Amino acid sequence: MQIIDELARMPALLYGATLALGLVVGSFLNVLILRLPRMMEQAWWDDCAELTGTGPAAPSGPAVDTPGGTSGNAAGDKVGTPAAGFAHRQADSHGKQRLSLSRPGSHCPHCGHRIRPWENIPLLSFLLLRGQCSHCGQAISWRYPLVELGTALLSLVVVWHFGPTPQAGFALLLTWGLVALAVIDADTQLLPDDITLPLLWLGLLLSLWGVFVDSQSAILGAVAGYLCLWLVFHLFRVLTGKEGIGRGDFKLLALFGAWLGWQSLPQILLLSTIPGALFGIALMLTGRSQRDTPIPFGPFLALAGWVSLIWGDRIVEAYLRFSGLA
Repeated sequence: MQIIDELARMPALLYGATLALGLVVGSFLNVLILRLPRMMEQAWWDDCAELTGTGPAAPSGPAVDTPGGTSGNAAGDKVGTPAAGFAHRQADSHGKQRLSLSRPGSHCPHCGHRIRPWENIPLLSFLLLRGQCSHCGQAISWRYPLVELGTALLSLVVVWHFGPTPQAGFALLLTWGLVALAVIDADTQLLPDDITLPLLWLGLLLSLWGVFVDSQSAILGAVAGYLCLWLVFHLFRVLTGKEGIGRGDFKLLALFGAWLGWQSLPQILLLSTIPGALFGIALMLTGRSQRDTPIPFGPFLALAGWVSLIWGDRIVEAYLRFSGLA
């Protein structure tokens, strides 16, 4: 508490520490975003092998196309373009190292050069290396510094809004999880339960102490959030025979219901569906997608939920004043 009191008296130090922390967390999120989907795929292959009795599965797959050529290593973290989807299958259990968040170490996917500590400093290393691998000169994807910088800026907004309070700490955890979910969904059209469900349960747990909302609003919000998109999913499938929304989106909206209460759900849906629809229309008009091309909804849902976390009350107040209801 004494440290928090000191930080409250020195805003510059508080915000500087928040930016530094955000950059470090953003660097870790880059690893999580790249590796977690591949770890999930490895687990699915293992489950299939166990069910079919065929032994270890998931042999090494083809290289990934990148702007500068192809990437031949599935675990390269700091260099190259992050793979969209499941472009690689990790090594099996026949003596090869399995992929995890910590192993193998970060390395260039083009030449295999192991990233040294000074080359792994968030944002700064990218600038010092001029966006290139120090060994082979291949371009480093702009994704990495953008995730690091974006995480730092979002963290700064959270601390600016909540101040040095327990609310800020929990809101930071939610923010970091949403960054990972949004980018993973944009890449793979997956919203991993390993991130969504712990955050959902944390939101329900926090409601017992009324950190953001009371427990009744949180429980109703989680149930209503899930059932809302679940009903849309099944209604769309009955009418069209197709799946119009991913099941992970049910859980993500339930997560926001648990953190922000059922009262926030209409606002979150409005703030996510309108930009999502406009984005889809823009892609079709520019010829970058067809009518039936699936578009990840998770990034729009995550952004809408985060905006509601920070400015939800102000948005509602502005709407009530504008409509004359206030």
